Amino acid sequence: MNVEVPRQQWASLIESGRVHGSLYSDPEIFRIELEKIWYRTWVYVGHTSEIPNRNDFVTKSIGPMPVLMVRDREGEVRLLLNRCPHRGNAVCVIEKGNRASFTCPYHSWTFANDGRLMGYAFPDGYEGTDKSTLGLSAVPRIAIYKGFVFGCMAAEGLTLEQYLGGALRAIDQLCENSPEGEIELTAGFLRHRTKANWKFILENECDGYHPGFVHASIFSIADSKIGELYGAESTALTRDFGNGHTEVDLRPEFRRRDMPLSWFGTSTERLPAYAAAMDAAYGPDRARQIMIDGTPHTMIFPNLFIAEIQLFVIQPIAVDESIQHVTALQFKGAPDFNRRMRQQTMGSVGPAGFLLADDSEMYERNQRGLAIRDPEWLFLNRGAHRERRDESGFLVGHATDDLPSRGIWRHYKSLMEAA
Repeated sequence: MNVEVPRQQWASLIESGRVHGSLYSDPEIFRIELEKIWYRTWVYVGHTSEIPNRNDFVTKSIGPMPVLMVRDREGEVRLLLNRCPHRGNAVCVIEKGNRASFTCPYHSWTFANDGRLMGYAFPDGYEGTDKSTLGLSAVPRIAIYKGFVFGCMAAEGLTLEQYLGGALRAIDQLCENSPEGEIELTAGFLRHRTKANWKFILENECDGYHPGFVHASIFSIADSKIGELYGAESTALTRDFGNGHTEVDLRPEFRRRDMPLSWFGTSTERLPAYAAAMDAAYGPDRARQIMIDGTPHTMIFPNLFIAEIQLFVIQPIAVDESIQHVTALQFKGAPDFNRRMRQQTMGSVGPAGFLLADDSEMYERNQRGLAIRDPEWLFLNRGAHRERRDESGFLVGHATDDLPSRGIWRHYKSLMEAA
């Protein structure tokens, strides 16, 4: 679909320290976002550990569009659009499984798991039809980095590595916390639906200004020191990697503590098997540094949030409705560590968890607040006066600054202005 909007429209809605409220509430803007962001740029889809065996599949999405992530008969990972070319029905409505073919439930057209049309019911009615032209469509580009599967609906453009840029190191940092250098997504996903625009979620993930207030109750109940990481005296940083990728870098605080596994609220004495496996894999000195630094708190635009012990996937449904898919991260070769991550994930973002409930309430209040006509703008200028470049050339600011939101909106504006 060709979507053309005058460049000046975006300049009138997105300024250096503020954005207009209609960006979160206008259905037409949401439609354009789907075309210019979700269907043009790289989007995280899933992880290879979710389809470990030949013929495994799992249903995923690119934006609101259903996708099948499969490992075909030859072991190749593919992304197929979950739409029968006959009448548009979903060819698979099962969440996951193992099968070499998919049969559309409407008229029984059957497709191989590489997308080829294998056959249809009552074939005499299709005499002379070229089946090779009626297979399942595939996502034009697919790329995999350390098991993370991304898809892009644009046939041309940046490679995945070019797109991720500096954010690649977040995935590297995450995987290093595994004794085997790999993570797995095997704990199952929870789905949280919220009546809010997807960008409220996107911005919140690396917003270090809110935790001490929004999550004060759970920090108090759990006697947690997490709130201190986001206080006025914190040495933690916000960082803009470019291309909309942002992070809260908590390593300065953890290095100041100088205690392995402090980031996880525990110690090597409590997880001796994990600590021994890390020492064996990386050597004592390197292992100690990895266990001090912990895992990243990084938002990869537009939908992948690596949240230390959890992974979130943002899915836009409508201009005022989104789904967050969340799972506990699992480190290959670390069963004792993984058990604790599953337990903490259930306590924080599970059905009875506090953290995600707190955030979801804020998203929905933000969305409802847009109905109030004055002021029309949202203010994103906190910390603009103290932005600076780090040794790698990335913009950084204090943990509580709006720097991540400004970086997101700069990239958003460039995408929306593109021809």
